[in-house]
Amino acid sequence: MSKNRNYDSRPAQGRLRYRAVDVAGVATIALLLLCALSALLFAKSPASIDAFVREFEAHYAGVTTLQADFTQTSYAWGRTRVESGAVYMARGGKMRWVYQKPEKKLFVSNGKNLVLYVPAEKQMTVSSTSDAAEARVPLDILVSHMQLSKVFSRIEFAPQALEPDHGDRVIRGYPRLLYKRDYRSVVIELTPQFDVRRLVVFYPDNSTMQFEFSNVERNKPLDPSLFALAPPPGTQVIQQ
Repeated sequence: MSKNRNYDSRPAQGRLRYRAVDVAGVATIALLLLCALSALLFAKSPASIDAFVREFEAHYAGVTTLQADFTQTSYAWGRTRVESGAVYMARGGKMRWVYQKPEKKLFVSNGKNLVLYVPAEKQMTVSSTSDAAEARVPLDILVSHMQLSKVFSRIEFAPQALEPDHGDRVIRGYPRLLYKRDYRSVVIELTPQFDVRRLVVFYPDNSTMQFEFSNVERNKPLDPSLFALAPPPGTQVIQQ
């Protein structure tokens, strides 16, 4: 007999039982891996972008007001500026951005006119929403009843554009012909509840502006006076 043969000292019945256990263990592991892979594939294979946008818009069909805390970061020509505060929005293009840091200022719209007020300069600038580029991006997105399909000419999933929080989805929107000179694209990170967590605007001059939102609340009653601002005494008013 060959001396190189390996013998299992366990009885034949024992060997059979061990093999059955081994096979069952391998089968269980394979099943778990298959389930995990299926879940992963399902997570990576969402509905079409059209269906996703329709679902997003449906979540906001009954929303009349939004409010949140925000951090705004601007990147331009090697410089970075970070500002933060609170924002209030209502249907009809109404909004109030209350900047607290690094300096106090107000940015208010009643749906027809935009007002920028800087207390330190005692100056208020008034312009029409139709004339102000700032009213188009990202503000159109945030106050246009969340109808992304009307804001952008094309929308796509963009999972590599940002590093989103777990469970969030990222989409990219491209401007309609009228606004192609104002921005190149907008990237939006959405939570599973379809709240806008982050919004990044890419401009033609290679500058970018990023908004991060937290503590988002929907349909909380807002005082109409939030969207009107009378200049304090001694304020210089500039009409544009």
